[in-house]
Amino acid sequence: MPAGLIGSDPRLRALREALESYGRNAQDPPIHGGDHQQAAVSVVIRSRDRLELLLIKRAQSEHDPWSGHMALPGGRREHSDSDLQHTARRETLEETGVDLDRIGVPLGRLDDVAPSSPRLPRITISAFVFGVPANTEAKVASAEVESVLWIPLDDLRNPESHGTVEIPLPGGPRSFPTYDVVGEQVWGLTHRILEGFLWLYTESE
Repeated sequence: MPAGLIGSDPRLRALREALESYGRNAQDPPIHGGDHQQAAVSVVIRSRDRLELLLIKRAQSEHDPWSGHMALPGGRREHSDSDLQHTARRETLEETGVDLDRIGVPLGRLDDVAPSSPRLPRITISAFVFGVPANTEAKVASAEVESVLWIPLDDLRNPESHGTVEIPLPGGPRSFPTYDVVGEQVWGLTHRILEGFLWLYTESE
């Protein structure tokens, strides 16, 4: 873990304080039986002149219900994971090569989210926020990932990046709110997680 990252970047310190005072449940949800699964994602913030967020584009796969989507690095909890933060760290390394055990500073945890559609897996997703140094690089490190990119947080907050996307569903097409980043649409569960994070980030300023 890089010494002094929080001390050298007051924006990360303020964000950690905002997350600490947020009042969300810091404990892992109970492990459900049956087909209910747990997963975790990382909100990785790179400490540059403009704070940047790490996103991935998932590779096309008929076995992935979120195939081709823009997403946060993360995945399902494995039995060997000591807790859900460990899941987030492990999956981030496996997908993007960013070693949060070595260079990441934990800043806090957001509210858990779950799909509202019965067509999607029964899963609870926990989101953990990490700060990383300015020289951190990410790469495609898994066949499950098509590309990785860093997006300035200010670009996501820009009203011009906010829109809607129409998704065909069995009951008819539905519109969902999106962030438009480099021609890609960030919607669904990732949009819900980032919407909560960006609200906290704005409050921390």
